[in-house]
Amino acid sequence: MGKFSRLGNDLYNGKRSIDFIGRRWTWYAVSGVLLLVSLLGLGVKGLDMGIEFVGGAEYKVSLPADEATQETADEVRDAVAATGIDAAQQPVVTTSGDSGLIVQVKPVTTGESKRIKDTIVETTGVDPGEISVQEIGPSWGQEIAKRSAIGLAVFLVLVVLFIWAYFREWKMSVAAIVALLHDILITIGVYALSGFEVTPATVTGLLTILGFSLYDTVVVFDKVRENTRNLAESRTTYAKAANLAVNQTLVRSINTSIVALIPVGAILYVGAVQLGASTLKDLALALFVGMAVGAYSSIFIATPLVVQLKANETYVQQAEKRDRARLKALAADPYATVPVFTDDMPVREDDAEAEGDLEEGAPVSQPPAPAQQRSADAANRGRIAPQARGPVKESRSAGRQQPSRQSKSKREKK
Repeated sequence: MGKFSRLGNDLYNGKRSIDFIGRRWTWYAVSGVLLLVSLLGLGVKGLDMGIEFVGGAEYKVSLPADEATQETADEVRDAVAATGIDAAQQPVVTTSGDSGLIVQVKPVTTGESKRIKDTIVETTGVDPGEISVQEIGPSWGQEIAKRSAIGLAVFLVLVVLFIWAYFREWKMSVAAIVALLHDILITIGVYALSGFEVTPATVTGLLTILGFSLYDTVVVFDKVRENTRNLAESRTTYAKAANLAVNQTLVRSINTSIVALIPVGAILYVGAVQLGASTLKDLALALFVGMAVGAYSSIFIATPLVVQLKANETYVQQAEKRDRARLKALAADPYATVPVFTDDMPVREDDAEAEGDLEEGAPVSQPPAPAQQRSADAANRGRIAPQARGPVKESRSAGRQQPSRQSKSKREKK
């Protein structure tokens, strides 16, 4: 068994544990810093809205079939971006069928439009009459933004109803919504800081990450419900049971996130570095950031928040009291939980594993420590056996007839 698999098995069985719940204020602080940076990015740089949302100019270029290629589109994009016009810093250039290109830029003046047209003519070598210019209004993008906002609101309402109906717990709904808003704000902040344009593909990516984040959160919540179903019988607290649930789903969450992020990262690299295709890179950036933050929030934000919201409930407080009483009793008699030794235990864990004789989860004994070490280890831990002062000799009373004493009832009969 590999080290990672053994770690996952130990986390699931509770042999090892990462204190996610006890360190929740640390995770809250990390998320607070990320949210603060995101809000500062939105306030200082703002979002670079694409021409679909702010309008602009569109240039349709007619080319021979053998010249209307992606290579020509890349050359035109670089040439238009090099004009120094602010509105044309990130032009959108796509092929149109087999005999044309479409160049889209943000709103420009008449003089700037003429410079862009001349640049296209110089780069492609076409006649100026083969280029048509028309204005693009922002109405289409505004309609997309409006419908996306409506879809987001409907989605959040359905999330609340679904989690409340499935888990019978409105506090889990609140935690899931907080995690979703956390993911959206950080993703939008990264967009503002990166300078990527916000396009309809960006909106699609944002809506997609909501489903991914919710899926991961529901899986963790389902394990929390399973572990906390009978607190009185399981002899644990709600916080400990929830922390165990997060540890049990940790490896699964990591594996799922890595498998999802690798192809999305590849698309982001190809779209942003090699192809320069805005649609691909806008969608991939939203998916990459949202999936990574969604995996983080389901583990470090949603579950600790649920534990904090349920801390004042009666059965949770009763479980805490029972746990404190057990810990107090254990502290009074630390020998109450000494493991039982059997003769068939392997002597050393490393030797048994090397020979392949140790089964998974089998108890392991250790060779006895020297007397001095045992005495030092036993100090301040309860009862200490006294040291022998010398060899045990035969008693002088050996062989003598020992006095006997009858019971009181027999003595009275005499």
